[in-house]
Amino acid sequence: MVKVLVPLAQGVEELEAVTIIDLLRRAGIEVVAAGLKDGPIRASRGLMILADCSLDEALRQEYDMVVLPGGAAGSDALNADDRIHELLKKMADSQRFMAAICAAPKVLAAAGVLNGRACTAYPGVLEALPQQNFVLSEANVVTDGKVVTSRGPGTAMDFALRLIAHLVGADKRNEVEAQLKR
Repeated sequence: MVKVLVPLAQGVEELEAVTIIDLLRRAGIEVVAAGLKDGPIRASRGLMILADCSLDEALRQEYDMVVLPGGAAGSDALNADDRIHELLKKMADSQRFMAAICAAPKVLAAAGVLNGRACTAYPGVLEALPQQNFVLSEANVVTDGKVVTSRGPGTAMDFALRLIAHLVGADKRNEVEAQLKR
């Protein structure tokens, strides 16, 4: 079974986190939502989210993809966590998928994952970085090799559906989308 890790930090954008986790699970993908710290996670709009486990516990397993939800504070917390940077480098070295939405592509940039790649992010996030070794797009979702990025809460559904297509195929992606319209 395909397995995906979604790290959750205080200040995560709840619409993105919940949409990603929900749609991937609808596709039959095993999703592990892991908190950077123990206890409930207060999302950017005050919603409380309970992780499946701690990041330390989650890191004992292997994943086919790591997905970083955004939110300004949540992305800053992910970016400040050495475990996340080590994980991203490991995923890149083993040529596995990495994905980020909203402000979280800056974490990929800081880990060197975006070097030479096309990508997108919430407007202004990547433009503010001192070093820009990537090709910035205004597309809602961008895939470049094993890296998938997206713009923000309004693109979360398209982003999650694209992730499904990459992981388990276009037929499953279309099936999940059709179920959402009934």
